[in-house]
Amino acid sequence: MGNKSNSAISRREFARRAALASAAASLAPTELLSSKSIPAPLPAQQPANAPKLSPESQAEVESRIQAIFAQYGNRLSEAQKTDIRRLATEAQPPLDRLRAFATDNGDGPGLYLKPLIERERKPLAMPATPKPAATPKSS
Repeated sequence: MGNKSNSAISRREFARRAALASAAASLAPTELLSSKSIPAPLPAQQPANAPKLSPESQAEVESRIQAIFAQYGNRLSEAQKTDIRRLATEAQPPLDRLRAFATDNGDGPGLYLKPLIERERKPLAMPATPKPAATPKSS
């Protein structure tokens, strides 16, 4: 390859420094890394008929709500914020049930349609009988 200068770092050293920087960034508070100001969390206004959620699910709901408010909060009215909080809370139990479904790596996709009603199949139309090819006459 060419001459390597003493100031250049090797690929291994670059990877090591990148991994350290990534680890340090994940440990730093998000307020220091974000250029946007994130609004303070609103007090949890759970309706009386809200589903009972585990602490992990409740934390996920709150993080989802805060992500939405951080992105669109200045455009939303208080009624819309309340509605988002309600929808995020109501959407969590189906997500928990879906995540609890066990799958293996060899499971196939569930993307094919299996109709519930068997329909009578139409017979295939038979093509017209082909005419025999004319043989050229030899002279």
